[in-house]
Amino acid sequence: MCGILGLFHPTRPQAPDMRMLRGMAESIAHRGPDGEGFHAEPHLGFGHRRLSIVDLAGGAQPMATEDGAVIVCFNGEIYNYAALKRDLEAAGHRFRTRSDTETLLHGWREWGLGLLDRLKGMFAFGLWDRERGELLLARDRLGEKPLLYALLPDGSFAFASEMAGLLALPELPRRLDPAALDDYLALGYVPDPATIYAGIRRLPAAHFLLLKTGEAVAPAPRRYWRPPTAPFAAAPEDAAAELRRRLDDAVRAQLMSDVPLGAFLSGGVDSSAVVACAARAVDEAGTGPLATFTIGFEGPEDERPAAAALAARLGLAAHSEAGRVDYVAAARDQARIFGEPYGDHSAVPTLMVCKLARRQVTVALSGDGGDEVFAGYRRYRFHMLAEAARRFFPAPVRQHVIGGLAALYPKLDRAPRWLRAKTTLTELSLDSALGYYRTTCKIEDARRRALLATPLRAALDGHDPSTRFVGLMAECDERDGLLQAQYADLHTYLPGDILVKTDRTSMAASLELRPPILDHELVEWGMALPAALKLRDGTGKHVLREAMAPLLPAELLWGRKRGFADRIGDQFRAQAETVRARLTGGAMRDSGLFDVAALARLAEEHASGRFDHSQAIWQLLVLEGFLAAEALPTSPSTRSLLPA
Repeated sequence: MCGILGLFHPTRPQAPDMRMLRGMAESIAHRGPDGEGFHAEPHLGFGHRRLSIVDLAGGAQPMATEDGAVIVCFNGEIYNYAALKRDLEAAGHRFRTRSDTETLLHGWREWGLGLLDRLKGMFAFGLWDRERGELLLARDRLGEKPLLYALLPDGSFAFASEMAGLLALPELPRRLDPAALDDYLALGYVPDPATIYAGIRRLPAAHFLLLKTGEAVAPAPRRYWRPPTAPFAAAPEDAAAELRRRLDDAVRAQLMSDVPLGAFLSGGVDSSAVVACAARAVDEAGTGPLATFTIGFEGPEDERPAAAALAARLGLAAHSEAGRVDYVAAARDQARIFGEPYGDHSAVPTLMVCKLARRQVTVALSGDGGDEVFAGYRRYRFHMLAEAARRFFPAPVRQHVIGGLAALYPKLDRAPRWLRAKTTLTELSLDSALGYYRTTCKIEDARRRALLATPLRAALDGHDPSTRFVGLMAECDERDGLLQAQYADLHTYLPGDILVKTDRTSMAASLELRPPILDHELVEWGMALPAALKLRDGTGKHVLREAMAPLLPAELLWGRKRGFADRIGDQFRAQAETVRARLTGGAMRDSGLFDVAALARLAEEHASGRFDHSQAIWQLLVLEGFLAAEALPTSPSTRSLLPA
């Protein structure tokens, strides 16, 4: 795992300034504490920070072919590199290292863009072909590894693994993107391809850019892979056994490492499944007990007892700690870690478990992806119930009768769950895609807009975050509502929230994190399973639970899911004065982005206990920390923050 960066002058045959490359590399040094490397020549410069995992001696980067005509700067792991190397050697290529990086160089020369279709792994890389005058930027299929880029005022093109790498360039404009800010407040993250900055873009998952000398305008990203948009015509025979085989293969492939390796263990189904497969492989290899790492919070949601029980059953070397977090203070740290507002508060304990693991290992496996691929989220169950109701009630009844009830029903945040029907009624009144968007929305549309200052509302000019969900779900077979929802999440929540969280927190601890469930062939197979194999009798991940029955205890497979986070609402009430001051003063007030009186009401409603605005307050505290840390230009209006 590494940090990469580069500068490209498409129309000027001059080498980039090495001081600029070094400054960019220094800003992402945490991604690669084991070394750095640079390359500069006419038109192009690369920089690299290395976290050594495979071929510790021979894998330094940037790496070039023997004649120096093709150079690559790579972040990630290619799990099938040994097979690719055999194919390339059979075609006449000669390798000088054991590094997976070298397969990119020879693979480009042999297959061109066809290289991308052959790669299995997580990756983001820049590859320069001097003879063709081409710069290829590519990102893995699911978006595990990040790649951001920007066009500079002088016509240069810059890219980096993290926002900090680009913000190290003083000439880069730092105006905010109003639509991205609205998306952040709605979803809790900024979805690809946007970032919080109008001048910085994210290369979407499963896309590449091919830039050429002599062409001043960067082309649009092009897609090279797409997840399934329709289910299998019939259920695979013995799907549970097939899933177990596929997961076992994915885990074994991702155990490759020349440094110590362990695994996260939460006591949930996904991480336990990965750990059970990894423990068997490690036992067979005779490399000692697998190390596992768990963070838990005191109370009924504590994950440590379940994790400890499984570790003892499997003979693992278990490590755990109790989590204690001041979330009001932690909100200020998010801008440093993520480079832009990021609203998933489970990032705080995720960083804690990354730091715990890094004391023992350099690489860790995780269970991320199981909820998206095998329909584990509770919102999938609600969505399918709503889909059944939509088929039963005609559209006019849903829109006028149920929608009318939703409008009249009070918002009972503090009432028992069975009395909190406003959200359910609202979802039922909407069409499928809009209804599903509502279940993912963190701050619903009317409340969100009420928080904004008039200039920002005007700058949004009709922007609607739900449009993205409508478009994505329309790409899928309309007869499979579950696949539609999963497909939308695979393009939004997974790369925008889950994988951003795991990459930035693990890299902040200089730890490589690998999610075997996101092996792209396993994703293709799992997503295409019939809905009944994924969601049955109100329980998600049905086929995964059946697949793991020979390896894991029934109480773990079929018991109640625990959350990986602490309670934040009570902390915000206990620190009500600090919360109110942060939301209504300083950077938030000076930015001119918000209606300060509306922010004050939000804080007071939560402090009183009448409403639960925990998520909204967390997101706003994170945004306050971002505005303060970035030292953006401020004024009584948003004109100094937003593009003209």
